[in-house]
Parts: sequence; C-alpha cells; structure tokens
Amino acid sequence: MNGDEKATCRVIRPGSAYDGKQGLSYFEGIARETVGSTGLCMHLLTMPPGARAKAHLHESHETAIYVLSGEAHTWYGDRLQEHVVVRAGEMFYIPAGVPHLPANLSDAPCSAVIARTDPNEQESVVLLPELDGLVG
Repeated sequence: MNGDEKATCRVIRPGSAYDGKQGLSYFEGIARETVGSTGLCMHLLTMPPGARAKAHLHESHETAIYVLSGEAHTWYGDRLQEHVVVRAGEMFYIPAGVPHLPANLSDAPCSAVIARTDPNEQESVVLLPELDGLVG
C-alpha cells in the first residue's frame, strides 16, 4: 500500500511467506507493507521440527505471541540465561530490547500468531551472533 491510498479495512489471507533476518520463514500478514499499518504488525509463523532462530532482539518494539499448536522453547535475557517452554493455548510477552532465541525441539510443527508494536516487522530486528553459541 502506498502513502496516497486512504486507510481502510482489509482482509489478509496469509499465503506468501518471507524469510526474516532471524532465520525463520513467516507468513505475510498485517504490516505497513501490506495494509498501511502505522502501529503494529501481526503474522503467522510455523516452525518445523528442529527449527531454531538466530539470537536477536527487537530494539524498539514489544512482541506478543499466541501459540496455536505445538510448543516452542525460548531462551531470553542478556546472556540467554532464562528459559521458557510456551505451549498451544499459551501467550508469551517479550519486552522491547530483550535478547531471545526461540526453537522447536519437538517432532511436531509449532504454529503461532505473532504481534509486534512496529508496523515494519523487520526494521528493528538486531541479530546477536555472539549469543548464538550460548544455547546448545
């Protein structure tokens, strides 16, 4: 959507996928690029068994995740010292600026709805390669 179009309600049917800097593929959803959103983005993510993201943080926006199916392990904190398992039916909140690394350690896919307070989903992603080796 370009800046000349009037904002209006839109239906998005996730079909196209894109590769995020984090090393995972996301289904296209609500974002500045698709609907002209000015304050949020929301998309779907399905992590296949064994998938693991790169350590990263979202420098200027919060993230809320609702797991639809499966489970995801997430390590978080300055040195990824904290660990949580988020299962289907649960929500997970990640404050802006918190390093994290999600992974699917199960033998089933994990699908989730991810919402962020930045309409440009990839702009404030900061990769943290120095933390990647801290999680085995």
